[in-house]
Amino acid sequence: MNTFTPVTNQDLAEKLQKDLKITNKHLVPKVEMITINVGVGSLVQSNKKALDEVVENITAITGQKPVIKHSRKSISNFKLREGMPVGVSVTLRGQNMITFLNKLIHVVFPRIRDFRGFTKKSFDGQGNLSIGIKEHLVFPEINPDDIVTIHGVQITIKTSTRDDEAAYKLLSAFQFPFKEKNNTN
Repeated sequence: MNTFTPVTNQDLAEKLQKDLKITNKHLVPKVEMITINVGVGSLVQSNKKALDEVVENITAITGQKPVIKHSRKSISNFKLREGMPVGVSVTLRGQNMITFLNKLIHVVFPRIRDFRGFTKKSFDGQGNLSIGIKEHLVFPEINPDDIVTIHGVQITIKTSTRDDEAAYKLLSAFQFPFKEKNNTN
């Protein structure tokens, strides 16, 4: 069995301080929070029990009960009424965030079919990384036999830096799977 050693923000602080040539230890970049979002607008319109299933899945994946986001106004072209559920969101911080990040890197990403890593273009210019997973079945907590609907998951990793290069070095230190520069296919 492949074992891994969980990495924390404190473990990386000294190494990153030397790599980035930062004199003040409080300016060393760190992961501040991870947000997991699932859009359920079209799922809820076709199946009323889909919202409960998505909430149950996200609770199993993150270990926290998600917040259900509701629409603020009606849009007739999308068959959307004010107050309808449109999304499910969880924000992870502290030890739950580090545990989820390590699980994401070492367990979930290797389970994605034809996965070759993420590009640096996934950064938003402010040091935050946004990634999408098309099927939530890659998480080990999900039993494929119990699933009625398959949905995607949007994950945003917010760092304390405003620089994409420093955030790239931070996540690389966590062993985040990025594509090599010469292999951009």
